[in-house]
Amino acid sequence: MKILGLLRHAKSDWDDMAKRDFDRGLNERGRKGARLIGDHVREHGVQWDMVLASTAERVRQTLASAFPDVEPEWDERLYLASCETILDSVMTHAGDAERVLVAGHNPGLQEVLFDLVDPKNENSLFDEAAAKFPTSAFAVFECDIDDWSELGKGCGRLVHFARPRDLDPALGPQT
Repeated sequence: MKILGLLRHAKSDWDDMAKRDFDRGLNERGRKGARLIGDHVREHGVQWDMVLASTAERVRQTLASAFPDVEPEWDERLYLASCETILDSVMTHAGDAERVLVAGHNPGLQEVLFDLVDPKNENSLFDEAAAKFPTSAFAVFECDIDDWSELGKGCGRLVHFARPRDLDPALGPQT
């Protein structure tokens, strides 16, 4: 069995509309959410063998806030990547790693959820993540595979899902 984690970047800063999407960093709420979810990921207990990440600025800042001591494997293909590209990146880079965390963007990350979880394995966590995979969301899948080359349709079971608002209601949706 392999463990796959997904982490969506934290809330981005839209104050400077002249910046390219790729270059947008985090706003204050995003920095708080990234620190909070980083604490949660560490407390959750999975020791990630590898962190694969988009090279976008908001992902870089999310990881710097959440995991200041981690040096990710950067993959420029993960910027706004599709499900297929995300899975290909894992298959390409993971090697002998048992536990891989991918940091990136929606809608690709949420599409991975739909691809990996067979309908017979859907649960209440799946329902929450399927409804919305918000910024700083963190998901963990147990994948019934021996090698990352087998990663694909229906091989996973969602075993953990957390959002910053689950940890601090003040970081929930703004009304």
